[in-house]
Amino acid sequence: MPDGLFIFFAALTLGAASLLVLSRNAVTSAMGMILTLVGVAADFFLLDAYFLGVLQVLVYAGAVMVLFLFIIMLLSDSGESSTAYPWKQATLGLAIFFFLAAGVFWLFLWSGALPHTAAGATPPELSANPGEFTTSAKSFGRLLYTKYLLPLQISGFLLLVALVGVVSLSKEPKNEVP
Repeated sequence: MPDGLFIFFAALTLGAASLLVLSRNAVTSAMGMILTLVGVAADFFLLDAYFLGVLQVLVYAGAVMVLFLFIIMLLSDSGESSTAYPWKQATLGLAIFFFLAAGVFWLFLWSGALPHTAAGATPPELSANPGEFTTSAKSFGRLLYTKYLLPLQISGFLLLVALVGVVSLSKEPKNEVP
């Protein structure tokens, strides 16, 4: 059952992310981003990272996206753009993205960041069950920055991309007069 749920939420996340990128309407893109963040939160829940999943929904999909929607609605005009989608620039940007992603992936493999052996014993301040509730801030921080470091970094990167996207969408286009 978890494999089927993962496939469902991964497809939901990828579909919503493509809606986010390909939509010409800023509000539709923001709704696609909300759905993407909810899909990522569902993946956190499947990884037994309940705290990160709840934070993803409350902070990113809730508060931050409401702020983005308010900014988009306040700064954008009501008229729809009649220009065609710039496929050449989008294709160039996508090619650059995949080139850079392949370079980062190659550096990740080349640096030896993937361990060839299994992880060692659990530190003594952590319990035997990492999903168990603990009130120790030290054990929570150690767990957050060891086991759940990648989901935390991905969430922060998504927030950065969303912020850059909102800033670029809210800028008025320059009218070049010949």
